[in-house]
Amino acid sequence: MYQGFDAPRGESPVSVIGAGIAGAWQALLFAKAGHAVTLHERGGAAMTQATSHWAGGMLAPWCEREASEPLITRLGTRSLDLWREEFPDTPFNGSLVVAHPRDRADFERFARMTSNHRRLDAAEVAGVEPSLDGRFRDALFFPDEGHVEPRAVLPQLHERIRAAGGAVRYGSEARPDDLDGVVIDCRGLFARDTQAELRGVKGEMVIVETDEIALARPVRLIHPRWPLYIIPRANHQFMIGATSIEREDDGLSVRSALELLSAAYAVHPAFGEARIVEIGSGLRPAFPDNLPRIAIDHRRIAVNGLYRHGFLLAPALAELVLGYVERGAIDNEVMQCA
Repeated sequence: MYQGFDAPRGESPVSVIGAGIAGAWQALLFAKAGHAVTLHERGGAAMTQATSHWAGGMLAPWCEREASEPLITRLGTRSLDLWREEFPDTPFNGSLVVAHPRDRADFERFARMTSNHRRLDAAEVAGVEPSLDGRFRDALFFPDEGHVEPRAVLPQLHERIRAAGGAVRYGSEARPDDLDGVVIDCRGLFARDTQAELRGVKGEMVIVETDEIALARPVRLIHPRWPLYIIPRANHQFMIGATSIEREDDGLSVRSALELLSAAYAVHPAFGEARIVEIGSGLRPAFPDNLPRIAIDHRRIAVNGLYRHGFLLAPALAELVLGYVERGAIDNEVMQCA
């Protein structure tokens, strides 16, 4: 039950712990709504310790329907509007899903499980991605999806928080019980001291550089073991990633690296001559059902379990928390009240 936040805006401080994508969007929406916001981050401004540092940044609610509950599509679709409002230059060039003939059955299953796409023939594939001319006989095109570059957009979010009157404090290892006012806990796996159900799901990635290929949008390759994706980034770079691996170590095995690079080579042979820029992995926080959760204990609010959907869900979850604090609005699919 809503217990009321009866202090006027600006008089009761709002503290957000964790400056990754979840916490940054919380701080931004609260600051823009006129609240006195401080964003606390245990690491430095480079955010290399954050899960968001290793993220793909895909804004793909309809592609995610293949392996997610309808809640993810609902919140993700709303998030697209918020990304457009705050970052009008975000590339919404769609997503492309391809497969080789041996994986045809998995490709057709993906088509049945997802929505808001259209099928392209070989000529149309070449029309939207000339670098893939002759590589695939058809593809699924999700025209309304987008992507961001996490390492570029996080500093922009932090700057927008400051511009809206909020404060960002790096090297501040705050805990919920140490702070007054409204406290929003976005610590990810570091919140296991209060949310024991959390587990880490590893996402592995390789960044390569080549000027022989140009892609305008993320390309997902249907794979028999797990979905793989290639995401274009600035300066002729591409992130090659795997969505989720049920391990909590933070390394990348030789086998995984070979599979990621082999998958990229299977999309286009020019990736075989690309320069490897970086190899790494990050742990995404997830609950047993892989769904996000907003846990409310009056002025202590925990936002966690974004799993592999951090950049997709963060704006919508921040909007829900703001709606609760200001109006007592409850979303029964996401919120749990003490």
